[in-house]
Amino acid sequence: MLRTFIDSGGAMIWPLLLMSAAAIVVIIERLLHYHRAQINSVEFISGVRIVLKRGNILEAVSICDATPGPVARLAKAAILNRDRGRDGMRESLEEAGLLEVPRLEEKLNLLATIAQVAPLMGLLGTVLGFIGMVKVLAAKGMALTANDVDLLNGVWEAMISMAFGLALAIPCYIGYNYLVSRMNSILLDMEKASSEILNILTNGGKEQAYEISEES
Repeated sequence: MLRTFIDSGGAMIWPLLLMSAAAIVVIIERLLHYHRAQINSVEFISGVRIVLKRGNILEAVSICDATPGPVARLAKAAILNRDRGRDGMRESLEEAGLLEVPRLEEKLNLLATIAQVAPLMGLLGTVLGFIGMVKVLAAKGMALTANDVDLLNGVWEAMISMAFGLALAIPCYIGYNYLVSRMNSILLDMEKASSEILNILTNGGKEQAYEISEES
């Protein structure tokens, strides 16, 4: 059945298939990346706080190195710049955050572009299919029969292109919005963890902890 659609889908079917493959790769890669990046921030910060209360800076850095994700890298940046004071640590957190955000946003623009372009390419395929029908009509004039194969092929091509474009765009939109929500959750964890680690380093871990998202 799929082979029939591909053979009858016209010139636009192959670009749409390539875009489908690219979208699948992006979604899978981003899901895996976000899964690795989003850690249990409460547990991580609690562990770092306990170590810092003992004054063991090297162990705190080691915990950050052993923990994947942007939250750990932000914490490490703050710890390494603890001698610069609160403003210096805040600046280091901002600089580290600027490096992390592009990593989280990577490839999302490609997925959004595919979701926007796929229906347009399907529409283009539809137009090309109807152009083929018009050419058949112009070539055969009044000699058309009810079972004219060339005319039916043009209709078939037009419908397949549009259907395939929409079938690609819909899951791309869903995937994009889901990935953006995951990214925003990680960014929220980064923001809360940054405030927490800054207060720990500034006040020696005696301050009341900020609430950190436990979403995974």
